[in-house]
Amino acid sequence: MMTKPSDTPRTSAGPWQSALRSLLRNRSALASLAVLGLIVLACLCAPFYARHIAHVDPFVSNVAGTIMLDGQETDIMQPNDNPLHLGLSPIGPTGHTTYLLGADSQGRDIMARLLYGGRNSLLISFSAAALCLVMAGAVGIVAGFFGGITDMVLCRLMDIMWAVPVYLFAISLSIVTITSNLHVGPFVIEADNLLIPIVIIALVYVPYAARPVRGRVIALRQAEFVTAARCLGVPRWRIVLHDILPNVSTTLVVMGPLLMAMALLAESALSFLSIGVQAPAASWGTIILDGEGLIYTRPMVAIAPGLAIVAVVLALNILGDGLRDALDVRDTSRRE
Repeated sequence: MMTKPSDTPRTSAGPWQSALRSLLRNRSALASLAVLGLIVLACLCAPFYARHIAHVDPFVSNVAGTIMLDGQETDIMQPNDNPLHLGLSPIGPTGHTTYLLGADSQGRDIMARLLYGGRNSLLISFSAAALCLVMAGAVGIVAGFFGGITDMVLCRLMDIMWAVPVYLFAISLSIVTITSNLHVGPFVIEADNLLIPIVIIALVYVPYAARPVRGRVIALRQAEFVTAARCLGVPRWRIVLHDILPNVSTTLVVMGPLLMAMALLAESALSFLSIGVQAPAASWGTIILDGEGLIYTRPMVAIAPGLAIVAVVLALNILGDGLRDALDVRDTSRRE
């Protein structure tokens, strides 16, 4: 007898495939992912924009420079609008490809610096979030699975780090590291190296990410499949790699966008305080610092990077909510 096509057994999709299908049905998450993709693509095109579209060098002071606007040569630094016209203010948004968003106090193109600063801000936040997940995953798995004295020591260390406010802890570490070069064996890490804010931001958020991982591992340690593996004499490292880590990976994936958003805010705060990204490099935080003195005359200098930070953080939070809904096993079973 021939088997009808409707009688053929269907293979059930794996958890990651089901999560991907659920995420693709979430319009809010897809919209946030599209916004993030556009921002990342625009920042990656920063050299092309500065060289071929704006025709400027965003890292060189251009106080005495001029540009052509509507066929007229215009000074980049112009007299203030006060009654006495004392002092100079940078040119505002021109609406042209050159100085589209205006200039800062040193006559540098804000749009070009915004794109270059976004590269550093996004790189630091993504790298710090990834490094934090690795460290938090290792600490949470070790503390939750082995328990005992190991769990107590690691939890007390996390409690000490947790007791110190995040930004105060980050500021303290940044001041210590940027005052002198770090010597790690034969390698020398200079004060302006982006690796310094990446490591600092990743370190300060480890307790916040390790706690949920530890709780998840403690629940998995008492599961039947882990108990069965122990009774069969399976080595501990094999249980961790093949039974614990795959079940914890969903927690780490969900925390990824949220940690990246917090890392972006921390990097912007440190750079605004001049203890994050160091000159001549730029970030969204350093551009806001440049616009602090121009907030009443040229507010776009500070508003543009602030809006970029808001857009990225909002998109990351919406994406994190979408990932949480897609990877929630109980919610998925209810939908099915």
